[in-house]
Amino acid sequence: MTRTMPLRSAAAALMLVLGLGSAGVANAAPLPEPRPSSPSASDGLLDALRHDFGLTAAQAEERLRAEKAATAVETPARKAAGGDYAGSWFEPATGRLVVALTDRTEEAEVRALGADTRIVRHSAAELDRAKARLDALSAPAGVAGWHVDPRSNSVVVTVVRAERTTPAVRAFLAKARDTGLVTTAETAAAPRTYAAGTVGGDPYYTGNVRCSIGFSVHGGFVTAGHCGRAGAAVRGWDGSAMGTFQGSSFPGDDYAYVSIHSGWWTVPVVLGWGTVPDRLVRGSAEAPVGASICRSGSTTRWHCGTVLAKNQTVNYSQGAVHQMTKTSVCAEGGDSGGAFISGDQAQGVTSGGWGNCSSGGETWFQPVNEILGRYGLTLHTA
Repeated sequence: MTRTMPLRSAAAALMLVLGLGSAGVANAAPLPEPRPSSPSASDGLLDALRHDFGLTAAQAEERLRAEKAATAVETPARKAAGGDYAGSWFEPATGRLVVALTDRTEEAEVRALGADTRIVRHSAAELDRAKARLDALSAPAGVAGWHVDPRSNSVVVTVVRAERTTPAVRAFLAKARDTGLVTTAETAAAPRTYAAGTVGGDPYYTGNVRCSIGFSVHGGFVTAGHCGRAGAAVRGWDGSAMGTFQGSSFPGDDYAYVSIHSGWWTVPVVLGWGTVPDRLVRGSAEAPVGASICRSGSTTRWHCGTVLAKNQTVNYSQGAVHQMTKTSVCAEGGDSGGAFISGDQAQGVTSGGWGNCSSGGETWFQPVNEILGRYGLTLHTA
């Protein structure tokens, strides 16, 4: 994708404006008094949620407020639940975080934090151990992946619909069910990575491959590991020398760190591509399952959806990748490495998925906090 200098200059000007203040959000009442909005509830983001989720402006704004509150509750609720914690998720119908518990002992304390509760049979620790046993198995191509699902209180193994009855898939499912905690689901197609042969979503090139920048960190940016190996040279959107892969992992993980040369600089921004205003990055608080999330990439630009699952093992043809987050957001070739963001909080870098942005699909990302910890990086925030 070719980016022109006028567009780049306009983006820089926009970043300066955003750095000075935030835009107002219109009130639905007649002749409203102007009021400032949260940076995570800009007019552009509300427009995206209305378009992708079918919400009114008021509903979109309320959902963002509710998701922010649920994100703040999740960590203290997990601590309060202790060993009885069995997972959590955001419930759009109520606008609240739901925390699954194996015992009612901590229920009152968790509810006092502002969460709803559900009593289930298996703890998160039990489910994680069951998933770890599956991670040790070699899966056939007809198995798309597996993850812990707090809503069903099980480990869900997802199989490709057209291959669900093949001997290899049936044999894998038989071994998986030995854990006693497994349920199955189907998907239309096998997952694939989104490489196509510093600002989040912007394109970069290594060899004959185009990928997308995830998030600026001090000294460079993070992206997908399958886009390049350590030592590989990187060219920027304009074709000039940009940097070098300092670390990369794929499969097993799908993340990488690229250091940048002089002449390039990092900014805490994710491109909105004109669909929404460019997004300032203010942190990396992890959004719960069920929360809305958006993705920026150099092929399909800006799209939104919801967080469907966490800690999923995705079985690509190149090998399994662990600890991924599954979303309902579409993506296509060249979007790999691009930014997933919820409100103004960085979530992760695009890995792969199935489908496209015409007919729909699902996409996985590698959580950004894991990447920061792995390479000792600091996210560039506004």
